[in-house]
Amino acid sequence: MGSVTDDQQVALLPDGSARQSALRSRRYGMIRSGTLGLAVLTLTGCASMTVPKPKDPEALAEYEEANDRYEPLNRKMYNLSVWVDKYSMRPVAKAYVWAVPRPVRSSLGNMIRTMNEPVVFFNDVGAGKPRRAGDSFARWCINMIAGIGGFIDVAKYAGYPHHDNDGGLTLATWGIPSGPYLFLPMMGPSSIRDGIGYGLDQGLSPWNYVPRGYGLITFNWAYNIMGTINTRADHLDDLDQVQRDALDPYATIRSAYQQQRKAMADSIKNDHRATVPDWYN
Repeated sequence: MGSVTDDQQVALLPDGSARQSALRSRRYGMIRSGTLGLAVLTLTGCASMTVPKPKDPEALAEYEEANDRYEPLNRKMYNLSVWVDKYSMRPVAKAYVWAVPRPVRSSLGNMIRTMNEPVVFFNDVGAGKPRRAGDSFARWCINMIAGIGGFIDVAKYAGYPHHDNDGGLTLATWGIPSGPYLFLPMMGPSSIRDGIGYGLDQGLSPWNYVPRGYGLITFNWAYNIMGTINTRADHLDDLDQVQRDALDPYATIRSAYQQQRKAMADSIKNDHRATVPDWYN
């Protein structure tokens, strides 16, 4: 089921980040992009799946705030994802938490985050934030060398804490609207803009250009699978609580996702730090 990722999103069967989040392999990216494209085509061709715009001013304000014109279909996809997660990812994640000690899970999370730093760097550049890009680049270099391939977050202790960025957030800083909210099966909360941003991230990920024959393709698949399990395990309690306590878990996840994405985009826009670090001056 969904997750409130450290990176980017509230998502069912995390993406990504979580959205927020690690990148997927080229073939996985093609599957996800194809799923998004199919979902968009389905939405555009199913007028019965849309919510009519209300005329009452109060109801109209709620409609616009939710930004969920495809709510009937989105709720079906949400229910499907919850059902599949109940019998697949959640049991696997619980077994993973039981079998793998917390320090090991934390190290795997650090590695996954480090492997995603090149995408964060390129998006920082695209957002016109050179200081953030410099921090991302420094994190990548420090953790890959001193952090033993990213298993130890040495960069954090060196004054370079992790920050999030992705293609959807970069497009947001360019003033591109999110488009309607989407809940994609087995992928979780998204939007038209974030779906396009995900495709851009696939193009920016160096792991998607690894030539065959070096053993790294196998690593890439293992990294993606482990990233999915590790992210789901990190948020077992969060998601169980939402399902248990929220009057409408679907609406709670939708609101949390939208608020988080807006806050993250605003944080990037408002980051006006000088290009050079403070210690340089």
